[in-house]
Amino acid sequence: MAPVLSRTLATTSLVSLPTSTPFSFKHSNNKAFNFRSAFLPRSGGLTCAGLKWNLQKRNKRVGIRCDAAVADKEAPDTSGEKFEYQAEVSRLLDLIVHSLYSHKEVFLRELVSNASDALDKLRFLSVTEPSLLGDAGDLEIRIKPDPENGTITITDTGIGMTKEELVDCLGTIAQSGTSKFLKALKENKDLGPDNGLIGQFGVGFYSAFLVAQKVVVATKSPRSDKQYVWEAEADSSSYVIREETDPEKLLKRGTQITLYLKEDDKYEFSEPTRIQGLVKNYSQFVSFPIYTWQEKSRTIEVEEEEKPEEGEEQPEGEKKTKKTTKTEKYWDWELANETKPIWMRNPKEIEKDEYHEFYKKTFNEFLDPLAYSHFTTEGEVEFRSVLYIPGMGPLNNEEIMNPKTKNIRLYVKRVFISDDFDGELFPRYLSFVKGVVDSDDLPLNVSREILQESRIVRIMRKRLVRKTFDMIQDISQSENKEDYKKFWENFGRFLKLGCVEDSGNHKRLAPLLRFYTSKSEEELISLDEYVENMGEKQNAIYYLATDSLKSAKSAPFLEKLVQKDIEVLYLIEPIDEVAIQNLQTYNEKKFVDISKEDLELGDEDEVKERETKQEFNLLCDWIKQQLGDKVAKVQVSKRLSSSPCVLVSGKFGWSANMERLMKAQALGDTSSLEFMRGRRILEINPDHPIVKDLNAACKNAPDSTDAKRAVDLLYDTALISSGFTPDSPADLGNKIYEMMAMALGGRWGRSDGDEAESVEGNATESEIGAGEASEAQVVEPSEVRNESDPWQD
Repeated sequence: MAPVLSRTLATTSLVSLPTSTPFSFKHSNNKAFNFRSAFLPRSGGLTCAGLKWNLQKRNKRVGIRCDAAVADKEAPDTSGEKFEYQAEVSRLLDLIVHSLYSHKEVFLRELVSNASDALDKLRFLSVTEPSLLGDAGDLEIRIKPDPENGTITITDTGIGMTKEELVDCLGTIAQSGTSKFLKALKENKDLGPDNGLIGQFGVGFYSAFLVAQKVVVATKSPRSDKQYVWEAEADSSSYVIREETDPEKLLKRGTQITLYLKEDDKYEFSEPTRIQGLVKNYSQFVSFPIYTWQEKSRTIEVEEEEKPEEGEEQPEGEKKTKKTTKTEKYWDWELANETKPIWMRNPKEIEKDEYHEFYKKTFNEFLDPLAYSHFTTEGEVEFRSVLYIPGMGPLNNEEIMNPKTKNIRLYVKRVFISDDFDGELFPRYLSFVKGVVDSDDLPLNVSREILQESRIVRIMRKRLVRKTFDMIQDISQSENKEDYKKFWENFGRFLKLGCVEDSGNHKRLAPLLRFYTSKSEEELISLDEYVENMGEKQNAIYYLATDSLKSAKSAPFLEKLVQKDIEVLYLIEPIDEVAIQNLQTYNEKKFVDISKEDLELGDEDEVKERETKQEFNLLCDWIKQQLGDKVAKVQVSKRLSSSPCVLVSGKFGWSANMERLMKAQALGDTSSLEFMRGRRILEINPDHPIVKDLNAACKNAPDSTDAKRAVDLLYDTALISSGFTPDSPADLGNKIYEMMAMALGGRWGRSDGDEAESVEGNATESEIGAGEASEAQVVEPSEVRNESDPWQD
């Protein structure tokens, strides 16, 4: 209901609007004045600008009610004159030819698809009208390139077209005859579920002008007695249709398209081998045979006249002949699409060898695949697919980083569409999977080259990924352990990359991972096996990231864990640590890096730890004072048993392994290294003799130079043994040489002359280097041979 606006006006002044009927009031002189409205109609109301004014009399007063009359008023008729969209035909054709398609070669795919549709229509209609087939031969497609004349002729024995259909289909841009045919079948409910009709947009035919300057179409319909010819030039906005009168050019049935190639494309697309390659790539699985005109060779026997040898007389009239073999070249038709679409068949009827043969032919492989999966998906999205896991991985890392590997071939109704996808159908970490996907209703753009982003594509991707995981899981559970070992050697890095990039599939990825451990240094084990081997009190999965298996075995972080029979995962590949950090947990067990601070092993003696901490508290403070900002703190270690000390990382920074990897990045940001590098904590082993000696030095001689040197060398040694890189390897080398000189000096005896020369040499060096920064002196041990030395000359 329209809103109502009302207001009551008093009649005490003349500004009140009078009614349409006479009304009066008395003046002070008792004279009566009669008024009638000069602008209100006699009907008692006014409708203006969508408002309706009504007057009401109440107790000698006049009230005016204003009602919005919008609801009661009909909308005015605003329908104008209709116009049809106009188009500049030559410009429209130019856009279709030069803007829709990325590659010229797709013209053959479009024309062969049209020929296939014509054959399919004839096959469908011949069920109810057998007379349409007649005696025009088998249903087939023939392609004959002519390099000399620069033409390509494509002939099919399909349904053909009448003159009216020529005008309707070829003369009307963007009108698909196949789409109209399908619509008619649907209206009659005659459309079967297995129809193979391809056409959709009605512009595929015009792709012929990508390579052709002139196109001639000769067509004969079995429903017409006449054959018609359609001709058009590439840059023209008109076409010509005429009746064929030459008896030699008459067709029994079907359509013949002749392309007169442009000068730039004449040499490429008139080559028979090029045409055959395009057919094998795009139309390999069209359901009708496609023959191409190819040059062949054969060996034949011929009789040649034998020449007489020197000095030999040959009687007149007699000629000696001999038989020889000769290679003869000839032209003949060759079937181009021998391979059948294996995904269209029932999997129960296909042998394993057939799958392997199809894989090798389609992807040009020489090894059998490790596994395959043939399935059909129905429901919201219907498609058929055959997926393979190759028998060998990529030879370089570029294919891991590049998702465009051309391993997935997309078909729509058995016609190849594309193999150039940027992660639409498969994530990057599964880019090693090869296979074919065939669907009837994919959201393609007009050129059939780009797969448009849509809900259908996301559903397809999800199901393809799930089937791939099922296939890998079957290999891992196979009785033949060598199969999964081979798979892991080739594609293990891909799955670890999946842990980083695909958090939604962690539950599927984690059981497939394999690692070396402290208890299994020769054989890879799964996380499930690790969890089964865990002790009752163990609440976490421990791991250590290093650069090699050898360095992992000798790492000081392992000592206490090995002593307590706790298994540790060895992460020896660069991607391992990042993958594990993204997983975070497995079977409700957290992953714990044993190279970081606050390692809890679950069976510590708190009283003993407190006593040890108090005993070495002074030493920790003293070492921290000597090292300064090199370490965040010094503390007593829970993870050491034989090493004197170890350098661990803070909880939230990079580990030593990650720091090494980030420094090695070619395009790494050095400014962020200091920010992301974790704080370093020196942990000492209170049971080691070196630490006990330093504890005594701290208490008895805290200012000892030798003790301070020992602390510096201890830190540098821990730096290397813990996986870090020293800032100055040369300084570290000098410190080691100095300690060696102190330890070895005079042990085996030294002659006085050598010692004097050494002193003089040192004095000379000190004079030369006066004013320069003093460097650590390197004292080399003298070579003193005893009389009983077996190596003496």
